[in-house]
Amino acid sequence: MSSSGSGYGNDFLGEGSPSNIDPRQYHHHFQLQQHPYPNPPQTPTNTLSRYESQKRRDWNTFGQYLKNQMPSVELPQCNCNHVLDFLRYLDQFGKTKVHIQGCMFYGQPEPPAPCTCPLRQAWGSLDALIGRLRAAYEENGGSPETNPFASSAIRVYLREVRECQAKARGIPYKKKKKNNNNKGSGEESSSSSPSSTIHFS
Repeated sequence: MSSSGSGYGNDFLGEGSPSNIDPRQYHHHFQLQQHPYPNPPQTPTNTLSRYESQKRRDWNTFGQYLKNQMPSVELPQCNCNHVLDFLRYLDQFGKTKVHIQGCMFYGQPEPPAPCTCPLRQAWGSLDALIGRLRAAYEENGGSPETNPFASSAIRVYLREVRECQAKARGIPYKKKKKNNNNKGSGEESSSSSPSSTIHFS
């Protein structure tokens, strides 16, 4: 084993150790002092999955939103109305064109020209966001019985957004039906899967 490349031999000589010690021996001695076990236990990494990272960002964003209210709202006092206001607030950062009634492109999935209809958060993104926040609420000590993200009012709102966007973009939402003859593939929605990413800017 060569002392070059390891760095330990030269780095730690002169710090109270005799200068006549072979750096290779000191390297070995230092390793034994640091790790007295043949195979030291590995420290688990704190790397979060993509889902966990997104959930943490969503939770922090919602918490900051409540603090910015006038007056500010503490998380234990949060209810479904605060969640609904938060979802509406996010629409200003949306990337999905939602045609309004009266627009010449209303109901067209691929309009041939631009229009002035607003951009909104896609239904799929909001649905995934609520799922993450519902889990984060309970992980941070909230009770399932009082979870505002699991409120029926939130489910009604998401259903209305889904139906509105499906009509405005001309892509009807079709719930997959159970079929005993294994023909379920033909019952799936013709639209592509919406993104689950919430845009904040």
